[in-house]
Amino acid sequence: MIIRGFEIGPFWTNCYIVGSESTGEGMIIDPAADPGFIMKQVKKLNLDIKIIVATHTHPDHLMALGAIKKETGASFALHEAEPSGKRAAGASRMISLMVGSPVEPPPDPDIVLKDGDIVEVGDLKFTVLHTPGHSPGGICLYGNGVVFVGDTLFNLSVGRTDFPGCSHDVLIDSIQRKLMVMPDDTTVYPGHGPKTTIGDERRHNPFLRGWA
Repeated sequence: MIIRGFEIGPFWTNCYIVGSESTGEGMIIDPAADPGFIMKQVKKLNLDIKIIVATHTHPDHLMALGAIKKETGASFALHEAEPSGKRAAGASRMISLMVGSPVEPPPDPDIVLKDGDIVEVGDLKFTVLHTPGHSPGGICLYGNGVVFVGDTLFNLSVGRTDFPGCSHDVLIDSIQRKLMVMPDDTTVYPGHGPKTTIGDERRHNPFLRGWA
């Protein structure tokens, strides 16, 4: 399995390129910004991007979506409960003010995801885990010993819950039920900051103290 991650954009958001070594098919998770740079990495890896998955539609995770979708022809996948199109316009306006330039809301998805769905990338399979709290339709992708968690869980922290549609209690419940049941050696790739493991977060994350 190929995994290439990098921080990109004004909010230092992690974008991930995931690929199958045997088939050359690839997936982009959260194309945060700078489509030219992202596509340069795709070409270096010699991958054919088939799908673009958003862990959620906060604009700092999707500012390069339109350009990359146009260049690759890949399908855009999003959870059914996550705002898109006109429903995401408010968040896009807020980010536009913060970065000082227009940010378009994400389009409606080509593929509507539900909890338990399987995303296939060549011979790789990832299970969709609905983990609301940071956003209504936030998801994680779990498989092959790793989990891509967006802004659900961070290294020694958790996603912020002071935006409209957020809930700290719902977020902690999502983490407990969907992530903390994974093996300790599961590698966690978050939407911001360095990677970690489920075991390290179980033992040391101050937001999860008191939970086995």
